[in-house]
Amino acid sequence: MSTLISKLDVIEQRHAEVMEKLSESAVLENPAQYQRFARLHAELNPVVEGSHRLKKLLQELEDARGLIQEAVDPEMREMAAAELADLEQQRETLEASLHLLLLPKDPTDDRNIILEIRAGTGGDEAGLFAAELLRMYTRYAETQRWRVEMLSGSMTGIGGVREAILAVEGRGAYSRLKYESGVHRVQRVPATEANGRIHTSTVTVAVLPEAEEVDIQINPNDLRIDVFRSTGPGGQSVNTTDSAVRITHLATGLVVTCQDEKSQHKNKAKALKVLRARLYDQELKRQKEAIDKNRRTQVGSGERAEKIRTYNFPQNRVTDHRIGLTVHNLTGVLEGDLGDLTQALASHDRAERLEALS
Repeated sequence: MSTLISKLDVIEQRHAEVMEKLSESAVLENPAQYQRFARLHAELNPVVEGSHRLKKLLQELEDARGLIQEAVDPEMREMAAAELADLEQQRETLEASLHLLLLPKDPTDDRNIILEIRAGTGGDEAGLFAAELLRMYTRYAETQRWRVEMLSGSMTGIGGVREAILAVEGRGAYSRLKYESGVHRVQRVPATEANGRIHTSTVTVAVLPEAEEVDIQINPNDLRIDVFRSTGPGGQSVNTTDSAVRITHLATGLVVTCQDEKSQHKNKAKALKVLRARLYDQELKRQKEAIDKNRRTQVGSGERAEKIRTYNFPQNRVTDHRIGLTVHNLTGVLEGDLGDLTQALASHDRAERLEALS
């Protein structure tokens, strides 16, 4: 308890300092500084309010204990004991919520994301399911009022997706979708399967926090930029100009290709956006691996054994293997109803971090 109170006292002091900053003319006249302190104030406010409630509860608990000791009337003592039990329950609930609020926040949680979807093992069926996941995430983004932009796409001739790279812009996009990174497995009977046998295929998903130029500075000398003519499925020509762009980052070997726009300039800008996000993700991984050397990479090789989630069509179920959660609402999930899954994964992550701190 004393440790929690000490932490709360520090937060209250910091909150007071931020409040003072928000009233300074130098900050009021600087929009960027004002936004930074206003955002910090909004983050600290719930903790400060909880701190005030906890300290008030602790005083009420002390008063209730004193009343029990001093009360001569048995009925009065019984009422005080009942009040004490209720206050203790309130204290436990409030302390639990404050511990959650005090968990270190992932600085990338409020960022926009680069979402990459690729067909894995399973041939045409993997490409078709990749297209369904693309639609699923797009529909989910719509429910959150996020903006989605296709940066790069490579389609199959039968309506599937080989690779799709999206920019998703909206508050909290990374915090909601970061748990989607990994191998997604589908089990169903393909339309082309004459004998009704269940087919298993995989799709890999990577969720990268969007990097700003101040996060990752790319040296132009580290880039090889090639331009070529855009092509569609099966080699079909899309346009007659060399508008497609392929950027190779020589220092890391990362390659990004964008050809969806008719403008070479726009394709180059999109490719740089994706490259910056991938480099930023690499840097974040290096930092995290310094803390946990055994941390697995987001996607792996796409093999079936590395799955994080299974979509089973015959049983209308979706199972997330990381937390052992199964929902019998496959149709709804593929329509973008990801709320139960994202909330359960976030809760599991918070619980693990709380356990690590205890």
